[in-house]
Amino acid sequence: MLESFMSRLIRLSGPSQVRPLGCRPDPMCRVAAPVSGLAMRQMMAGLILVSTAAMVGCQDGPLYALKAANPYYSMNEWKKDEEIGVTDHERREQLTLLADTIATMAPERQQVWSEHLKRMIENDQSPEMRRLAVLAAGNIKDGSALALVEKGLDDESMKVRMQACDSLGDLRSDQAARLLASTLGTETNLDVKHRAMESLAKHKGSIATDSLRLALSDRNPATRSLAMQSLRGVTGKNYGNDPDTWIAALDGKPAAEAEIRIADRVRDLW
Repeated sequence: MLESFMSRLIRLSGPSQVRPLGCRPDPMCRVAAPVSGLAMRQMMAGLILVSTAAMVGCQDGPLYALKAANPYYSMNEWKKDEEIGVTDHERREQLTLLADTIATMAPERQQVWSEHLKRMIENDQSPEMRRLAVLAAGNIKDGSALALVEKGLDDESMKVRMQACDSLGDLRSDQAARLLASTLGTETNLDVKHRAMESLAKHKGSIATDSLRLALSDRNPATRSLAMQSLRGVTGKNYGNDPDTWIAALDGKPAAEAEIRIADRVRDLW
C-alpha cells in the first residue's frame, strides 16, 4: 500500500527537464525531477495518514481515539443504539433494579418474573445479564428461587457460577447447603470453589461442617485456610490455624490429644 502510494506521488510530480551528463537531448532520456520541499511534506503527510489508517482499521478511521474521548461522539452513538432497541446498559440497570425490588413484589408478580428470569439464565448471550438474572432469582420468596439459582451453577461463565454460590449462601435451607457442598466437591475453578466455601460459612449444621472438614485436607494452603475460616462461622468455635487440630476437634477428640498428635508428627519429621 505504501509503495503504490509513493509511486503515485512520484508520477504526479511530472518529468524533469534536467538530464544527466552525457545524455542526448532525447525525450526518452529524461528522468524524474527531484522532489520539492512542498511535495516532500505532502508525501510525508499522506504516509502518516495511510499508516494511521492501517493501524486503527478502516471502519474506525484515524481519529477513532479522539471520537471515543469526545462525549459528543459517544452520546451520538448511544442515541443510535437506543433507536435500534434497548441497550445493554439499560438492561443492566433494569435487572439490577429488579434484583433489588423483586422480594417486595406480590407473589403473582414474582411468578411472572420467574419465567422471564428462567429464559434469561438459559438463553441470554451475555454472562453479565445471566449473572444479574441469577441474582434476581435468588431474591424470589418462593420455592422457584432455588431451582433458578441452581441453573447458574452449570453456567459456562465463572462469574455466573460465583453469583449462584452467593445466592445459595443467602438461601438458608438444607438443599441450598447441599448444592454448595456438591459444588465444593466437583468445581474445578478455584475462585468458584472458594466462593462456595465462603457461602457455606453462612449455613449451620452438619452438611456445611462435613463438607468444609474435607476441605481441611486439601493440598492448597489457601483452601485449607479458608476452610478453617468458614468453619469458624459454621461452628461458632475457633481451634486455631492448624488443620489437624480442627480435624481432631470435629472428630470429637479432646484438644490435648490433638496437640499430642501434632507434636508426634513434628517429631517424626526430625
